[in-house]
Amino acid sequence: MNTVKTFLLMAGMTFLLMFIGEAVGGQSGMMFALVAAGVMNVGSWWFSDRIVLAMYGARVVTEDEAPELVSVVRELTQRAGMPMPRVALIPEEVPNAFATGRNPEHAVVAATAGLLRILDRDELAGVMAHELAHVKNRDTLISTVAATLAGAIAMIARMGLWFGGSRDDDEGGGNPVVLLGALIVAPFAAMLLQMAVSRSREYGADAMGAQISGQPLALARALNKLERIAQGHPIDVNPATSHMFIINPLGSLGGVTKLFRTHPSTEERVERLKAIAAAM
Repeated sequence: MNTVKTFLLMAGMTFLLMFIGEAVGGQSGMMFALVAAGVMNVGSWWFSDRIVLAMYGARVVTEDEAPELVSVVRELTQRAGMPMPRVALIPEEVPNAFATGRNPEHAVVAATAGLLRILDRDELAGVMAHELAHVKNRDTLISTVAATLAGAIAMIARMGLWFGGSRDDDEGGGNPVVLLGALIVAPFAAMLLQMAVSRSREYGADAMGAQISGQPLALARALNKLERIAQGHPIDVNPATSHMFIINPLGSLGGVTKLFRTHPSTEERVERLKAIAAAM
C-alpha cells in the first residue's frame, strides 16, 4: 500500500512542479520542471538515505563508536525480525531522531548526540523502535520523496519571483495573475501533501514501535522529554524535512499555525501510548 502512496505522491508533486514551471516559463518552463522532477524522483528513490544524512552532517557509526545506540537497534531488529539497518549519529545537541532509506534492506536510523544524553536505555529503545517501525512500514521512502520534491517546489517558486517577469509571452501562460497564484498556491499544496503522508504515519509508528520494544510507556516518556526541549530549542532544519523527525524540530506551533503541523500533538500520541500500555 505504501508503494502506491509513494507513486501517487511522486505524481502529485511532479504535477505541482510542472504547474509552477509552466507559470514561470511557459512550455519550456514546464518541460524543464518535468525533467527536473524526473531527476529528483529517481534521485530520492535511489539515494534518499545519502541525501538526508548529508543534509544534517550525520555519520554512520559502528558499535565501537556508539555502543549503546547500536546494541539497542540490534536487539530491536532481532525482536522485530528485520534486517539490521545502518545506524547514524547526528552532531546536534537537541534530542531528536529520524529514519530514512528506500526499503528495510537500505535503511538508516539516525539519532542526535543530545538524544543519547537525555534518555535512559528503555526510552532510547522506545524511540529507536518507533523509527524501525517507519522502516518496517516503508514510511521512510514516502517521507524522503516528500521532503525532496517539496523542497524543489519551494525553490522553483522562489526562482519564479526573480525570473517570472523575464519569460517569453509567446510561449503562453504569461498572465501575471496566474504566475502569482502558482507561486503562492503550489508551495502551500506541497505542504498539504507532506502533511497528508506524515500525521497518520506517526500514530502507526508509535503503535508498532510500542509492540517492538514492548514498553509503550517508555516511548511516551521519551516523547514528553523531547517535546519539552523542542519547545525552547528548535533545530535549524530545512522545513521540507521537518516531518521526518520523531518530534517536530521547529519548535512549538500555536494559533492558526497548528493547522499546518506535520506531526500530531504529542499529548494525543502519549494518550494513545498509555491506552496501548493498559491493553498490554
